[in-house]
Order: sequence, then C-alpha cells, then structure tokens
Amino acid sequence: MFSGVYTALITPFKDGKIDFDALERLIENQYENGVDGVVPCGTTGESPTLTYEEHEAVIEFCVKNARGRMKVLAGTGSNSTDEAIYFTRSAKNAGCDGALVVSPYYNKPTQKGLYLHFKTIADTVNIPIVLYNIAGRTSVNIEPATIAKLFEDCKNIIGVKEASGLVDQMSIIKSLVPDIELFSGDDALTLPSLSIGGVGVISVLSNIVPAKVVSLVRTFEKGDIKEAMRIHYRLFPLIKSMFMETNPIPVKTAASLLGICRADLRLPICEMEEANRLKLEKILKDFDLLK
Repeated sequence: MFSGVYTALITPFKDGKIDFDALERLIENQYENGVDGVVPCGTTGESPTLTYEEHEAVIEFCVKNARGRMKVLAGTGSNSTDEAIYFTRSAKNAGCDGALVVSPYYNKPTQKGLYLHFKTIADTVNIPIVLYNIAGRTSVNIEPATIAKLFEDCKNIIGVKEASGLVDQMSIIKSLVPDIELFSGDDALTLPSLSIGGVGVISVLSNIVPAKVVSLVRTFEKGDIKEAMRIHYRLFPLIKSMFMETNPIPVKTAASLLGICRADLRLPICEMEEANRLKLEKILKDFDLLK
C-alpha cells in the first residue's frame, strides 16, 4: 500500500502562525521531485506544539495540495489514546491515505498497554495505520513481538516506521512479519533497511533534497546496488548534519538557508547554535546547495 520515499514534512511558521504559502511550495517541490508521499504533523512537523485546529488545518491543506498525485500519511499519534483516536478519525475524514501513529510518550506504557493502545485506535478508525517506533523520543520500544501481534490482530495495521536505529530489530520484525511494510525512520539507515526487505523511508532529508533521496531508493529498486551505495555514502555527511541538533532544528535551518521557508521554530525547540549553523552552511556548500 505504501512504499518509496515519504517526506516527514516540516511545518513552516511565519510570525507565530503557519505559513501556508511556504507549505504549498514545499509540497509542490516534493511532487516535482518524485516523492511518493508526504507525512504532515509528525515529529519533524513539530506536532506537539500545534493546536488541534492547526493540526487539522495542516493535514487538510496537505490532502488538498497533494491532489491525489502523492499519498498523504498523516501523523496522528498521542500519549492519550482518546486524543490519538480523535486525530486519526480527523485524518480519515480529511481524505488521508493512512495514519502514522507514534508510540505514546512520557507515560511509558507496558507492552500490553502499547498493544491495547494501538488496537483500540485500529478498531475504532478504519484507516490504514503505520506504527511509529522511536524509543529515543518516547522512552518506550514497541517490541517486535508486540508489532507482530498487532499486525496479526488488526487488519488495518499494515506497516511500521522503525526509528530505533537498530538494523537487528528491523530484521527481527521482518522475520516475524514478512508482509509488514517496513519503513526506515532514519535517513542513515535507508539503504540497510532496503537490503533486508524494507519498502522505503520516511525521510527528514527529503525536505531539502527530495530528488537525491528518491534517486537512492529508485536505484536500489532497479538492482544497481553499487550505485545505490555510492549515493548513500555521498549523502551520508548531509544526513548526519540534519541531526547535529534536535530534529527539526537543523533541517528547518537548512530549509531557511535554501529559501524554502523561514527558520521559525516553536518553543521549547529553539534556533540553532551559531557554531552548528556555520558547520551546516559549510556542508550545504560542499553539496553545491548553497553558494
């Protein structure tokens, strides 16, 4: 159902409000560069600081501007099951192709709690669901056995965005659930995840260089592994620069340097340290992205 390159969209801000003009340009640039889908209101989109009204408006705007040319996989997760159901239902009503549901953060549920959380959402809202596993930001790992049980028991849970950073965990998931749509949640692991049966990447990097990320995935899919490796290693320094500070600080700073949108962020996420900003500028220049 989902495969290829999906961009975890930044949410452009201007004077404290969502900059829909910049968001429209960003979405169009994704389409023009061959991206398969966009993911609004995820971690990269600063979803924790969006109001309910903003969250819904961004998703509706993305569906409208994607116009069926790309899929829209909306971020709808929360540490409250009821709130996650609300956002997931809203995404379905907006016409999204699916929902990306992050594991609950801060309250640290058990594996049973995680299972009941995701199953309740899946049972309540009939929309394709991709689980989002990122223990580094939520402090709880969705264990492969839990993912396998959810996949077996919930027909609309069809995939997982794995951002554990562990290729062995990805391998265990695929061994337990061969048919699951496994997305890399780390740009640095796109190629390794493809090599073990992954279907693509939900990418931060493709906000600024969508064509290059698409090229990596398409080249691998064509069977040209050597060229895919060359692209991977060429992109690697740029990928690492996107995470020299907390995401989405670097990617949004890069986007501003490239004229995509302003670097405005919402507290407690703040502007990039000047020393890191200078390092980022140099890397962008090394990639001929910035003069």
